[in-house]
Amino acid sequence: MVIGLGIDMIEVDRIASKISKEQGFREAVFTKNEIEYCEPKPNRFEHYAARFAAKEAFLKAVGTGWVKGIAFNEIEIINDLKGKPSLHLLGETKKTFEGSASKTISVSLTHLKTIASAVVVIEN
Repeated sequence: MVIGLGIDMIEVDRIASKISKEQGFREAVFTKNEIEYCEPKPNRFEHYAARFAAKEAFLKAVGTGWVKGIAFNEIEIINDLKGKPSLHLLGETKKTFEGSASKTISVSLTHLKTIASAVVVIEN
């Protein structure tokens, strides 16, 4: 049964600007694994933007928005060997959501040159 659904869309240039101009933004928002995934990509800012959108979509799907104990860099999007993305919670963010009714978190990412989007579905 679906208990949460979230969607988010963001301009790629907005994320590119934040990463380029704001020291520490990238590390505050993205995990080491996400940075290692995005950096070698020819269009790396599209990949960063899609992950940012997924983090926002997750918070919408949860239905709480920002609550104490949540950190963007503790919401991680990783890809399996075939490229399928999955969402994993780490650290205090994971502890915040332990014991919730959610059992499965599904994520879908998409991006173009100028825009990125993500959808997150939480099921029990």
